[in-house]
Amino acid sequence: MEIWAYEMCYDKKEYEPVDIECIPFDAAYISDYKTLYNEAFFPMRKALDIKPYNWYSDDEAIIKKSDDIYLLIEKGKFIGSVAVYCNEIDDLFVNIEETKKGYGRKLLLWAVKHIRKKNNLPITLHVAEWNKDALKLYEDAGFKIKNKEKVR
Repeated sequence: MEIWAYEMCYDKKEYEPVDIECIPFDAAYISDYKTLYNEAFFPMRKALDIKPYNWYSDDEAIIKKSDDIYLLIEKGKFIGSVAVYCNEIDDLFVNIEETKKGYGRKLLLWAVKHIRKKNNLPITLHVAEWNKDALKLYEDAGFKIKNKEKVR
């Protein structure tokens, strides 16, 4: 099975305001992070036969990336997360119980704002062609497809 992904880019200097604030990764949420990350990405990984279907099986892999991971916590509840590596947005996901409430867009906009506070260079992200909802979200927020890449 061929798997395709899009490299998308946000070139604008300005960004939409956002009404959330994310916190740097907090190890107190590591179990939630691992569970919710796997739940969020399992359907895509399974449909595209990307193994392992549950990417995170141990805490160490998360801790290695934790300096670049941000969490959205509301009233003590883990809502979602986004990773920001320099000018790249990655691993954006929302707790399945909280989907369809606008949190994905808010996390995306928060990440753009976070990067724009540091520089005005292009912001990139990658999205599987299979993930139509995420692709629409990114396009609606102003990201443009720059490349189509064969993943496998």
